[in-house]
Amino acid sequence: MQIAVDGPAGSGKSTIAKIIAKEKNITYLDTGAMYRAVTLKVLESNIAFDDLSSIESLLPNMEIGFDGNQLILDGKDVSEDIREQRVNDKVSIIAAMGFVRRDMVSRQQKIASNQSIIMDGRDIGTKVLPSAEVKIFLTASIEERAQRRYNEMTEKGIDITFDEICRSIAERDRIDSTREESPLVKADDAVEIDTSGIGIEAVVKLVIAEMDKVGVC
Repeated sequence: MQIAVDGPAGSGKSTIAKIIAKEKNITYLDTGAMYRAVTLKVLESNIAFDDLSSIESLLPNMEIGFDGNQLILDGKDVSEDIREQRVNDKVSIIAAMGFVRRDMVSRQQKIASNQSIIMDGRDIGTKVLPSAEVKIFLTASIEERAQRRYNEMTEKGIDITFDEICRSIAERDRIDSTREESPLVKADDAVEIDTSGIGIEAVVKLVIAEMDKVGVC
């Protein structure tokens, strides 16, 4: 059983997918966190983001895994580190690199090959799990997505303005939607759900209703 959840930054993909995974007792994979892990590795290795050969050379020896909700990078829990603004600002650059995407997609498909799974990202329904039984595309206005991120970050004590987050999300949307390799697009057979002004519980019910339609779970 494969469920693909795609959409832009802040549309609620991870939150919704995690809840469904718990309710249906299936594996959840946060693919965006994997790209964030690569971004963090590049930052901490002091490699320039235009030094493609050096970035590519990091991948073969990079260990990315999950322990519950924790992302483990080379044996270290980096779950908090990958959510820092410095990673937010650069992750779309890394995610646009073809060799990075091919490496991550291969890892993601391997994880999904022998278990029921729900994945969220930007190319799950189009590239990673093109034969998924259920495909969902979540959207929301930039303002609403920025407000969600702002609330998350201020709760963690991160000093950032709402306008800064708005600009960051708008730029990520631009890069993700126009990149050459696996751009952010809605799969032809995906169901689109606009989460603007809708509570988490209601969105979860809508997704589960789509799963019920095809007899999943």
